[in-house]
Amino acid sequence: MKIIQASSVASALLVALAAVPALAGVTINEPWNTEQVNSPFKLSAYATTCSSHTVTAMGFSFDSSSDTQVFKGQSLDGPVQAAEGHHTLHVKAWSSGGTCVEDVEIHVMNGSSSQGGNSGGNSIVPSSAAVVSNIEAMGGWAKEHDDAGPGSSSGSTWVVSSPSTSGASREFLTDFWSSGDERYSITYSDDTEAKNFFYDAWVYVTSSSNQIGNVEFDTNQVMSDGKTVVFGVQCDGYSSHWAYTANTGSSDNPKPQWIPKSGTYCNPRAWSQYTWHHVQAYYSRDDSGYITYYSVWLDGAESKLDAVVYGGMNLGWGPMINTQFQVDGIGNGHATAYVENLKVSRW
Repeated sequence: MKIIQASSVASALLVALAAVPALAGVTINEPWNTEQVNSPFKLSAYATTCSSHTVTAMGFSFDSSSDTQVFKGQSLDGPVQAAEGHHTLHVKAWSSGGTCVEDVEIHVMNGSSSQGGNSGGNSIVPSSAAVVSNIEAMGGWAKEHDDAGPGSSSGSTWVVSSPSTSGASREFLTDFWSSGDERYSITYSDDTEAKNFFYDAWVYVTSSSNQIGNVEFDTNQVMSDGKTVVFGVQCDGYSSHWAYTANTGSSDNPKPQWIPKSGTYCNPRAWSQYTWHHVQAYYSRDDSGYITYYSVWLDGAESKLDAVVYGGMNLGWGPMINTQFQVDGIGNGHATAYVENLKVSRW
């Protein structure tokens, strides 16, 4: 899908100085998600804390553009101009603890068109959901060897223009020895209340996928009680099944374990090479840290997981939601993979 680029702000965005309630993360008052608006439209949003630190600046960008408008303060309130068509508006807040982001999908009418936009969202996701998209384009991705696995590994990641369907994707280049595993992650919110998550990404593999054991897609959330819930699904090339993660120990003595789902099939070495593949997953949690895994999709084909497991862990993390992409190698070698249009919806 080609992303329509929005124009720069034509008129100054006013920074509201009025005090707002102390809430974590970004709150967007206007526009609403999936709203049809005329250009210019009003952007009203605020944030006081992000990752448990005071917000010092806010801003916004459109779609996959790196052109971010940044303003000092804890709120935004003013007119924004955008090109006609469908856009993802990314509203951001910065603190010394990191970056928090919220998205809304809008369709800009420019006062002339009556055609509605197509958000491309899955029917499971309600229109009221908080959506963060183009996560692969964010700065601040971290990388580390997963010492829970064998061997050793190293990795590099950056944004590239090709291969891509939208003009930008993130490349993950992993070197491994003795079947080492490399984990890549980024934190994008500190929402502790959301209970439902829909993961949506496009993944591209090369001939190096012949040396990939597993490809892992995770979402981690710190709940309001301080426990971290680890939602994980992976295409498990050793069992040739989809697998999900569970804490088979306790919150204070966690023992993460992958559980292959019988009756499903997935092996990254069987994926078509030099082709984009659509990966989606749907899961939720309760206040006690129990996870319900519903389904995972590969290129539109649904594999039902239908599992309830415990996932709460006392890891000592501050409020956050992050996503992780992990490549597990086979033997000694390297693997190159790309991720595009990474979007996580929560409600």
